[in-house]
Amino acid sequence: MSARILHVVTNVGHYDEPKHPTGLWLSELTHAWEVFERQGFEQSIVSPQGGSSPLEPRSLKFPNSDRTSKAWLSAPEKMALLERTLHPDDVDSADYDAIYFTGGHAVMYDFPDSEGLQRITREIFERGGVVSSVCHGYCGLLNTRLSDGSLLIAGRRMTGFSWKEEELARVDRLVPYNAEQAAKQRGAHYEKARIPFISHTVVDGRLVTGQNPGSAKATAKDVVAALSAG
Repeated sequence: MSARILHVVTNVGHYDEPKHPTGLWLSELTHAWEVFERQGFEQSIVSPQGGSSPLEPRSLKFPNSDRTSKAWLSAPEKMALLERTLHPDDVDSADYDAIYFTGGHAVMYDFPDSEGLQRITREIFERGGVVSSVCHGYCGLLNTRLSDGSLLIAGRRMTGFSWKEEELARVDRLVPYNAEQAAKQRGAHYEKARIPFISHTVVDGRLVTGQNPGSAKATAKDVVAALSAG
């Protein structure tokens, strides 16, 4: 029986200032989707509110828009998936073997406090499934608690978009908080590559995380390996 993956995307389309758009960093979805598709995995997409997921404009510009992103943009059936994402209330966690949080700065707003996403994540993890994220997707793990009340990321190794990368991307004054710092404050053993923006993943048992957009494919491959090790 093939594995079942639940991708998580954002519903937010801008920073605090509406004149600054943001959204889903498309390649973080498409790269992972392709890896899982080649494995024959079943895949679905959920968002905090369900429905439409806006795209980060910068993720659609060269060099960020690559083959997989362009293929999605030109495929009406794929783009339709981002217009009718599932609502957490409609998701039975027992239907999935792994959850994969995509990024884009927008997720910093609607991922952390989504009780629906927290429920799904906790249930998948406690049932022996894989919890994963790439780039800012780890914001969706910041406040997730297990049934014993402990934070899922506390005491675990992980990575995600670094503060240095925020500064280099020139959005450090736009983001609502320092995600790297927030993860450390919650007891996570945060790690990052010595060189910003290169692919970097961290695997701590059934917690799989990737640092930045360029890490999506490697993160997905690590998820496949974790599921195989199951």
